[in-house]
Amino acid sequence: MPRERLLPEDGWRGRLFRTIYFADTKSGKLFDVTLLIVIAISCVVVMLDSVPAEHAKYGDVLYVLEWIFTILFSIEYILRLVSIKNNAAYVLSPMGIIDLLAILPTYLSLFVV
Repeated sequence: MPRERLLPEDGWRGRLFRTIYFADTKSGKLFDVTLLIVIAISCVVVMLDSVPAEHAKYGDVLYVLEWIFTILFSIEYILRLVSIKNNAAYVLSPMGIIDLLAILPTYLSLFVV
């Protein structure tokens, strides 16, 4: 489905959509670069947490960082939903599924001991 068909009317939702889904604007580039940096740092945190010695030493800090990243990625997910005309198009897209699967485990960890 072309992105243009998902573009909401002008206004704040339209500006948000263009920022999130188009990298050809200054705000879009900033959003993409920031998101990539946050993803990279999040991956480093997950890798460090998987090393027993690092987990033993920094486990509490890594846990807090994991939640910070989960909250940031949750905000991104919600912003994507808010900015698009057809939520199902995003939720059911490969990117939407990957985004959901990226944040779901942390929330599920609240229910699994």
